Amino acid sequence: MITNLPLSAVALRPGEFERRRRLNREYLLSLTDDNLLQNHYIEAGISNRLWQFKPSSEDPTDRGVGRHWGWESPSGELRGHFLGHWMSAAAREVAATGDALLAARVSSIVAELERCQRENGGEWVFGIPQSFMHRLAQGRAVWAPQYNVHKTLMGLVDVARECGDSRALAVAHRAATWFDRWAASFDDETFDEILDVETGGMLEIWADLLSLTGDEMYRRLLNRYDRRRLFDPLIAGADVLTNKHANTTIPEVLGAARAYEVTGEQRWADIVTSYWEMAVTTRGTYCTGGQTAGEIWTPPFEFAARRGDKNQELCTVYNMIRLADVLFRWTGERDYLDYIERNLYNGILAQQNNATGMVSYFLPLESGARKLWGTPTEDFWCCHGTLVQAHTRHQASIAYLDEGTLIVAQYIPSTLTLELDGRHVVVRIERSETADRVGPEANAGRSGSRHRPESWQFDITIESDAAAVVPVRLRIPGWVQGEPSFDVDGGESEVCIADGFATLSHLSGRTRVRVSLPCSLQSEPIPDEPETVAFVHGPVVLAGLTDRELRLHGNPNDPTTILAPDNERQWAQWLPGFRSIGQQEAIRFAPLYLVRDETYTVYFPVTNRVSEDIDARNRAAHNGEGERA
Repeated sequence: MITNLPLSAVALRPGEFERRRRLNREYLLSLTDDNLLQNHYIEAGISNRLWQFKPSSEDPTDRGVGRHWGWESPSGELRGHFLGHWMSAAAREVAATGDALLAARVSSIVAELERCQRENGGEWVFGIPQSFMHRLAQGRAVWAPQYNVHKTLMGLVDVARECGDSRALAVAHRAATWFDRWAASFDDETFDEILDVETGGMLEIWADLLSLTGDEMYRRLLNRYDRRRLFDPLIAGADVLTNKHANTTIPEVLGAARAYEVTGEQRWADIVTSYWEMAVTTRGTYCTGGQTAGEIWTPPFEFAARRGDKNQELCTVYNMIRLADVLFRWTGERDYLDYIERNLYNGILAQQNNATGMVSYFLPLESGARKLWGTPTEDFWCCHGTLVQAHTRHQASIAYLDEGTLIVAQYIPSTLTLELDGRHVVVRIERSETADRVGPEANAGRSGSRHRPESWQFDITIESDAAAVVPVRLRIPGWVQGEPSFDVDGGESEVCIADGFATLSHLSGRTRVRVSLPCSLQSEPIPDEPETVAFVHGPVVLAGLTDRELRLHGNPNDPTTILAPDNERQWAQWLPGFRSIGQQEAIRFAPLYLVRDETYTVYFPVTNRVSEDIDARNRAAHNGEGERA
């Protein structure tokens, strides 16, 4: 059985992922308890903590430093949702790093939610009124109340699970009794109608609480929230996704995954595998690994007409990464890890501003696109909440255990600290020759390759007690071009490669493995418009820094006829840029995840220059014959 490592066992080392995590932590700490709780206080009528709806200074445009607006405005129907995201993110950060300051903040928030629950009569603990649920049941207009309350319950469950806070579990349990009564008041047909409107991630919460408590109330709620009108045709193979809102269904399927893990009932697993088949295998993705246009699933492999300003909603990226994690743990198949990697770089990193830490709700894939960044306190979109969670999950993606075998899944600089069969084991993953070196040592780096290496190179060091034997499996990504190499303790070593993994054994003491994964510039066409391509290096999508669509000339099957390395080196650091060559207009290309405020284009029409030359020669020959005739 494959399992995630405990969050506390994985520490990120300096690099892009650690830098993004720190940005995220700073943002979590910048938000005050009172402002995070503002809508819960309002709903509970705790007037001594209410802030006034008036400017905080003589400036009439000043609404108060830190007060929360956008989707968190007290007049908004999704008010209160963000606190749950914050609790989940903070709880995972505490579990991973032992952050004492965030731990104190989490404890304070839970205490205040207990207080709100008491003031609301002992059960209701949310930032919206109970009447919103009644409006949902009556078929009246209301914006996603189950989505909203799920976030608070999710936060409480994550605090209970990651921080061991029994108060959080008790608050969630008391709130769940309200839903048990409410759901039981409807016949099956009526409740199915309610679920067809929206369910949020409630199914996953009931499975989590069943696992944490063993209380049969949660089994009852689990079965009640089984959305048969979606799940049954899905299992039967019907296309229930085309043009359907994606992020209403992905959380439901994550709930089915959790239900299978808790109950062992096969039908839940069938829902999950059928969904992946329908959403990914037979539908395809953009070059980024993501999907959706205007928050809905595109038709299978028909993307050309769906590129616009609202591609790849971040919530879908995050939740599909979670689903891929589930399916890897169930199957051990490498493709799910490749999917995670592609979406980490071209979704989670690409949709976080690398200076401010703020979110881009969508990742536009139209020509001349620009990312639209959120603000610290003015927006609070759904993807705003998702992003703060996403950057506390990097540790969970790096490595797994399979009955004593360590699986290195993502090559993210990190240190793993494990106890295997009673033996202490430390594993360090570091970029080697291509490492980003900054600071005082930047001028002291080794010279290395003559030009930027066409490979990703990593040093993996394993240290353990003398008698420890640690089998290790290293993912060989699907983007690898050519044969990977493994230098074990200074000498080339033959490593068994099968099913997308290299297997070796650390026998005792210290083992150092240098891994070289060759890659090359690749083009990826749009399936229904194959003459339009994106350029990808390893798992990283490249963005052309141009404000419009330009036709490129060259061989699309050999993108080195179109692009060449650009500004490749500074000090001891290799830089990742490219530039166009032989084109009418010069374009620089940068990794999409490093693009901040520049306009960019990902997909370019390409005319095959070889075909053009052949056609020109044929025309010339034909014209010559005509003249002679």
